[in-house]
Amino acid sequence: MIGYYVHHQGNGHLHRARSIAAHCPLTVTGLSSLPAPDDWPGPWVRLPRDDDGDPTAFGDVTAGGRLHWAPVLHAGLRGRMAQIAEWIAATSPALLVSDVSVEVALLGRLLGTPTAVVAMRGERTDPPHRTAYDLAELLLAPWPSTLPEPGWPRHWEAKTVHTGAFSRFDGRAPAPAHDPTDGPRLRRVLLLMGSGGRDISTTEVAAARAASPGWQWTTLGGPDGRWSADPWPALCAADVVVTHAGQNALAECAAARRPAVVVPQERPFGEQAATGRALTRGRLAVVATRWPKAQDWTTLLEQARVHGGERWSRWAPGDGAARAASALAEAAYRRRAQRCAPR
Repeated sequence: MIGYYVHHQGNGHLHRARSIAAHCPLTVTGLSSLPAPDDWPGPWVRLPRDDDGDPTAFGDVTAGGRLHWAPVLHAGLRGRMAQIAEWIAATSPALLVSDVSVEVALLGRLLGTPTAVVAMRGERTDPPHRTAYDLAELLLAPWPSTLPEPGWPRHWEAKTVHTGAFSRFDGRAPAPAHDPTDGPRLRRVLLLMGSGGRDISTTEVAAARAASPGWQWTTLGGPDGRWSADPWPALCAADVVVTHAGQNALAECAAARRPAVVVPQERPFGEQAATGRALTRGRLAVVATRWPKAQDWTTLLEQARVHGGERWSRWAPGDGAARAASALAEAAYRRRAQRCAPR
């Protein structure tokens, strides 16, 4: 039995958990404030939220800089931690995966449960991250080993499994954006923004669209776009994808092998900026450090189109979820064997 904690902000954590659980040979129990997805293969423990209520009453949520999120006297926090502890006591899991919460990783380890932490790029040497990464049995890095995160301590690197990026669309065959026999048409841009944060205004998007008359823009997510449960057809139809540098959005773009303009957004610990630097090092996409000026869009889109999307295979080889599931199962089997060995 493996427990998998899924953070409730955005969709990336859930998509990653679903992909891993689908490949895992062991039973995976989901633990989250989110409802169980229809395709989840195992049990699901629905947790109370720890971020509702009056923020002025939360107190020092960092506990003097030692934690990331621990609101004081919050019933939801108390309830979710109690439920996780009760589940661990009842099932004695071989491994608890944190994707992502420093506090959940600490709770699991304090209860004697080995933990695996899904790593994130950016500056993670603050005390909470360092503690969680130090105590983890293994670190899952959903990026390639050829583009590591600079500055990691050696003991983190020694227990890191680099899976490459992976998405729910791995295994689907990318379709060409345009059949030449269909005749000429406007080139297509897909602006793919997530639900975990929106740093771009409708005015900026409208200006970019107006300044690139040779391109037809479609938007999913973001400030003025519709949401789609399955953006795969829109991805494959795009000549160029414009997106942020979130792990899930990039993994989906990479699975479709679409040329991309990537605009990292402001995130805690500089996560997306660090991802943008890795993409630049690997020459995988056109990266703009901030939302470009309207007059620059035509040039950027053409640069991305010419660059193409085949180099995405270096970022997302297609078997990342299977690699992650195998690494987690191996860690769980190893710990279970140690627990059952005669003393």
